[in-house]
Amino acid sequence: MLKGIPSILSPELLKVLCEMGHSDRLVIADGNFPTESMGKNAITIRCDGHGVPEILDAILQVFPLDTYVEKPVNLMEVMPGDNVETPIWDTYKEIVAKYDDRGADAVGNIERFAFYDEAKTVYCIIATGETALYANIMLQKGVVINN
Repeated sequence: MLKGIPSILSPELLKVLCEMGHSDRLVIADGNFPTESMGKNAITIRCDGHGVPEILDAILQVFPLDTYVEKPVNLMEVMPGDNVETPIWDTYKEIVAKYDDRGADAVGNIERFAFYDEAKTVYCIIATGETALYANIMLQKGVVINN
């Protein structure tokens, strides 16, 4: 065990987060996301039994968001015609605001199929048991600055 590291971050996930460099991206996927087919070229990590918000909060404690892009956090847009509420997005924005001064301004949206295309190029996809719909979130890593 380590001090100061959220216990929800497994050794495997911590290793992957450490391996990632500036501009590398990861997806924290909800339970409906096609993790294995989208992640054929990515490292996939199972975090079944956990929701996206708790994983997001833990990751952002150790993972800097990219300051060189306007939207280092992206959500999958709701498809036109889907009558789905996304209150979990507000939760995500609150979590991001705890760790990034841009707050909700750091969060953007990507059309569903464009999100899938982007997901095929990420370094890692984390599969969760999240039951909320359209709860997928993509993060772009920034630079760790030692003060």
